Amino acid sequence: MKKFSIILGVASALLLGASSCKKSFLDEKPYSSYSPLTVTDSLGFEASLIGLYQYQTGTLTWSSDQGWPSVWQVGTDVANATANQQGVEVPYYNYQQLTSTDRGSSIAWGRYYALINNSNIILDGLTSANGVGAVGKRLVEAEAKFFRAYAYNTLATLYGRVPLITKSITGPKTDFTRNSLDEVNTQIVNDLTFAASGLPDLNAVGNRVNAAGKPVSRANKYMAMQLLAEVYLRMGKNDLAEQTAQSIISSGKFNLIRSRYGVRAGGAGDYYSDMFVYGNQRRSQGNSEAIWVLEQENPNSVIGGNVDAAQQRRVFGAAYYQIPGMALADSLGGRGIARLRLSNWVLYGLYKGNDIRNSQYSIKRRYYYNDPAYPALIGKQVPFTGADTLFRICPSTTKWGAFDPNDTFGYAMIKDFIMMRLGETYLLLAEAQVKQGKLADAANSINVLRTRANAAQVSASDMNLNFILDERARELVAEENRRMTLMRTGTLVERSLRLNSNDAQKPITGLTATNLLLPIPLTDIQINKDAKLEQNPGY
Repeated sequence: MKKFSIILGVASALLLGASSCKKSFLDEKPYSSYSPLTVTDSLGFEASLIGLYQYQTGTLTWSSDQGWPSVWQVGTDVANATANQQGVEVPYYNYQQLTSTDRGSSIAWGRYYALINNSNIILDGLTSANGVGAVGKRLVEAEAKFFRAYAYNTLATLYGRVPLITKSITGPKTDFTRNSLDEVNTQIVNDLTFAASGLPDLNAVGNRVNAAGKPVSRANKYMAMQLLAEVYLRMGKNDLAEQTAQSIISSGKFNLIRSRYGVRAGGAGDYYSDMFVYGNQRRSQGNSEAIWVLEQENPNSVIGGNVDAAQQRRVFGAAYYQIPGMALADSLGGRGIARLRLSNWVLYGLYKGNDIRNSQYSIKRRYYYNDPAYPALIGKQVPFTGADTLFRICPSTTKWGAFDPNDTFGYAMIKDFIMMRLGETYLLLAEAQVKQGKLADAANSINVLRTRANAAQVSASDMNLNFILDERARELVAEENRRMTLMRTGTLVERSLRLNSNDAQKPITGLTATNLLLPIPLTDIQINKDAKLEQNPGY
């Protein structure tokens, strides 16, 4: 994705969660030459909307805290921290340290409220828009409301009741209060309902193309529908979730990947792992399953082509480069540093039979010496001995692997982010059906994915929420925000302790029902001097 300006000139106490408590809430950091005053014409709206994508990408690629991707995985059922921690992730498996001064919670709170305010600036600008017709206004409104709903759904999942802000804040405000969850949910549903009706069909947005002339992944109505299905599940409106997910599937716009395609179609691999190969992730690159992809470009070929320095490959990838006889290679996913390790449950208990999602092309379990400087070792398997199995050659997902010859040190990952795909739609559908007692229907929905994966079929008697969450891990491990999924379903404590409490190196400790919500950042509570911003219980 090309780099565009981000509108952020906002002075809000809620944004202080990502900054020092010593800073005044009147301080503003200019992120671009655009200001809220420019959001009145088509050029300003377009730049501002693209800024929303860039800001969300910047949240995913946050590198000031390199353990940021680990926050959403470790201390759950699917992953553990290794000896190579950065720091921000520590309270998310050592839960005694998860307090109101937590860095990770503060980053999430601040960035998603910034995304909301950026969306509100755009929406407020529509009241005085110049030279933008009714059709254009509706499209702008729909796109901005999608992002506002996306941010609020994230906040509601993580924090429960939160302040509801539907107008931009351009000056100091110190009297925030938390709205009821019903009020927040109603706003999210209203925004997504409007977005689903106002956003275009796939890539039907005129001249929105990238430098190569290919359609870019801008908001479409199915993105709004997919998010709406998830919101309905969180609200307990399971019939509406089922209808919404089924509408996406029945649209005929998407197809599960069932055959080889793309840049390595003739090479080693399989059709499932092809989805995660660099150069294969976008719809324009053949990924018929993709609903929403946040695109990045290699900054060595497209100036300003990415945002920050994504750490996902380094976090998820094994640190094999530290073993004498091992050299960095594209086939090994480039340079990882293994800040986390997939849990033993994922590695040894989750997959059965010949499930393609567990193939050597999706989870690398064996490493072979490949460094020409060690000719006597080349081709031999690296032995699993000692702590290496938990760090340097730990089995790891290949979903984030990619070798960039322009960055042999392997600092920044440049792959796209597949935010939504059809595989998850089937999982949302099955979850809605299970929660309504439609167990046979749920089994049929799950079996669509299991047929694609060459996994054994399941029946109605197998269906319950735990099975759905197991299947989500099989299908979406390392893709989904696992912490949010388990928080949304209220299963974080039970599943994490049952399936992943005894890691040899960094065990989960102190996890209780308190942690089904994150703490409101203390700095925001303290600076909110004219009203009470309540803390979540237990913090």
